[in-house]
Amino acid sequence: MSKIIAVASQKGGVAKSTTCRNLATILAKEGYKVLAIDTDNQASMTDCFGIVKPETLDTTLYHLMMAVMNEDDLPPKESYILNRDGVDVIPSSIEMSAIEMNLVSTMSREYVLKAITEQLRPDYDYIIVDSAPSLGLMTLNVLAACDSVLIPATPEYLSVKGLELLLQTIMKIKRRINPSITFEGILLTMFDERTNLSKNMIEMVDEAYGEHIKVFDIRIPKSVKVGEANLQSKCIVDYMPTNKAAIAYQELTKELINNG
Repeated sequence: MSKIIAVASQKGGVAKSTTCRNLATILAKEGYKVLAIDTDNQASMTDCFGIVKPETLDTTLYHLMMAVMNEDDLPPKESYILNRDGVDVIPSSIEMSAIEMNLVSTMSREYVLKAITEQLRPDYDYIIVDSAPSLGLMTLNVLAACDSVLIPATPEYLSVKGLELLLQTIMKIKRRINPSITFEGILLTMFDERTNLSKNMIEMVDEAYGEHIKVFDIRIPKSVKVGEANLQSKCIVDYMPTNKAAIAYQELTKELINNG
């Protein structure tokens, strides 16, 4: 059965796009059929897959959502799905900046993205969705469409503190819009085990949320090689498979698979 996982955080710079890129690619390497959807107008995940100048593409997520809002049929999949490293990708672009404004006056505005993913769901084992670092209407669309949420957070006070508002939003979505949504877990990224700050933040996260939400034992360590891999538009496992971050992402992927 297909599973849609949203990677969401209201804070930027927590490795959301990097996590989506690597998680999707490793799942594909494990033999699963994977679709990655970029919903962020910054198009960071799109860039991580090496898709340049997405604003020049004939069809991106923006065009698909506009088609749904205008009650038009979606174009053939081959006209908008790109394949990179075995992963099918629906790219984003700066045009997504206009989506929030268009959603305001749209009937059933929380379900526009879901109208797209439900058509694609039968073709994939996993759909990984990269969300924007905000709690606007686009993020509500992501949460309405997904089965579970993976929440990256860096071991910094403001990042951890920002979890509370996101978790409250997800619970509201669960009560009112998407009753089947679950928490995949909280993933600590850019982790440096040598610092007291990182250790203190782990304790804070466990104490505040660990009783109700899974906090992954696997932590994605800080590594300059991850940034180098993104610069080369490569998965860290392909760029440097022995790197500690590559190993951590592989372990994370195995745990997600075991979670069903």
